[in-house]
Amino acid sequence: MNTEPKKSKGKESCPECIAQPKIPWHKKKLFQVLIIAVILLVLSFIFYKPFFNAFIDYLNLIWWAILLGFLLGGVIDYLVPSTYIQRYLAKKEKKTILYSVVFGFLMSACSHGILAIAIELYRKGASIPAVIAFLLASPWANLPITILLLGFFGVKALYIIISAIIIAIITGLIYQFFERRNWIEKSKPLIEMKKEFSIKKDIKNRFNKYEFNPKNLSTSFKGIAKGSWALTEMVLWWILIGMILASAARAFVPTELFHQFLGPSILGLFITLIIATIIEVCSEGSSPIAFEIFNQTRAFGNSFVFLMAGVATDYTEIGLIWSNIGKRTAIMLPLITVPQILVLGFLFNLLL
Repeated sequence: MNTEPKKSKGKESCPECIAQPKIPWHKKKLFQVLIIAVILLVLSFIFYKPFFNAFIDYLNLIWWAILLGFLLGGVIDYLVPSTYIQRYLAKKEKKTILYSVVFGFLMSACSHGILAIAIELYRKGASIPAVIAFLLASPWANLPITILLLGFFGVKALYIIISAIIIAIITGLIYQFFERRNWIEKSKPLIEMKKEFSIKKDIKNRFNKYEFNPKNLSTSFKGIAKGSWALTEMVLWWILIGMILASAARAFVPTELFHQFLGPSILGLFITLIIATIIEVCSEGSSPIAFEIFNQTRAFGNSFVFLMAGVATDYTEIGLIWSNIGKRTAIMLPLITVPQILVLGFLFNLLL
């Protein structure tokens, strides 16, 4: 039985895990944040149910996307060699950004479900600009969300999808420029690859060497589960923090205030930006709210800002980038994307 490829694959998938000291379970951030969330839910269920109901609503919206994100992240961690990721998403070329946007279109997870996948791509060697472009494109430029937005906005939804792709590409190219100037953190070094290296041939070779028997299949499932759990510990506590803050905003901020101050004006755009920063949870959850803003105010630009700014200024996303990639990369995300979003929002209000 040939098990050597799986041994080397396990080492390749998480080289940094060997050197990390084992943290007691009760000191892990996931456990601590989970305890806080449970306490808040119990107290709100007893004393103030709007918070409890808001949290459950958000959970119902995004649980599947989170699970899908962790599962796909585990699959990438165990089954996808770093050389594959680096082949398309690590090079310092303009087409790398296009590849990342196309890859984002293939992902069917919301903004929070995609976080685990993005961080795993970075760990496997994807460049920082490619990861950022992937993060910006995936929540809105993927097929399920395209269909959802078309249902809400009709043909106007195409403006949102195309604009998301444009912003992702421009931002990725700007990050490439910044990386060359050392204004952000450096991407991981490239793995040496022969020019004649073929992913198709390599997959075929690995498939032919792999023996499909209960032992190997069990090892593979365990490897995927291990990678998924590692991502869960890294990402889930951030998602819980985001859900708690979003639930508080829904429970304590009157809905009338949203409609009163979200008219098609420059002030309305900035207020929309602030609200999107506070209450954005996921693309599926944001879409109905964005449509309600449009339905009440007819300000399509405000709806666009609400959708896009929610992703670009999301504290969960920025926090994960800060802790896993670097603080300069995290700070640059809203600084680069928000001006683009506001300009397009203003134009949409003016022209549509």
